[in-house]
Amino acid sequence: MSIRFNMMVCAMLLWSAGSAVAQYKYIGPDGRVVYSDTPPPPAAKVIQKPVAVSSPAAANPASTLPFALQQAVKNFPVTIYTTADCDACTQGRNLLSKRGVPFTEKTVKTQEDMKAFKDATAASQVPVMLVGSSSKQLGFEDGAWNTALSSAGYPPNNLLPASYKNAAAAPASPEKPAAQPVQAAQSPPPGAPAAPPPTAITPAAPAEPAANKPSWFKGF
Repeated sequence: MSIRFNMMVCAMLLWSAGSAVAQYKYIGPDGRVVYSDTPPPPAAKVIQKPVAVSSPAAANPASTLPFALQQAVKNFPVTIYTTADCDACTQGRNLLSKRGVPFTEKTVKTQEDMKAFKDATAASQVPVMLVGSSSKQLGFEDGAWNTALSSAGYPPNNLLPASYKNAAAAPASPEKPAAQPVQAAQSPPPGAPAAPPPTAITPAAPAEPAANKPSWFKGF
């Protein structure tokens, strides 16, 4: 009796283990439910198909970073302000990329960008690097930028995964929603009667005050 019971327990454990890793669940030709990690035959009635599960690392690239780098990015995120045809901006961007520092790049091109840039940095020239909310580097200087990054806990060597990519540069000012086009007035089709011209509204003349007459007066 005990041997049979043990065999039943083993069978149940094997079935549960198989179903835990099985990707497909279908009814076989003999009418039984089959759990398998291979696709079922074309004539089988599929009950369950593999479910795609998104990777947390894909949704949050920072989760793939080494712990020390994760902490630095969390506590002291790096933002740089740049503009086109700026050698110092290129040098600053290259330093961050070479050192393996994740950063956000904001470009200054328009008057709106300039206003947003001044509001955020109180500066008038680029590049500017912000390390968290407490450190600001005006202009590019190799030693000053590296010192600010080291003080924030960024590793001196590049520890970024090979697949990591910074987000594309974006304008410093938030993009405004596109204005809705104004629909032009449609002309009436040929042969249709012309619309009547708008009628001028003439304000009504104020009513004359009633004459003071005794309440018993009925008029003639």
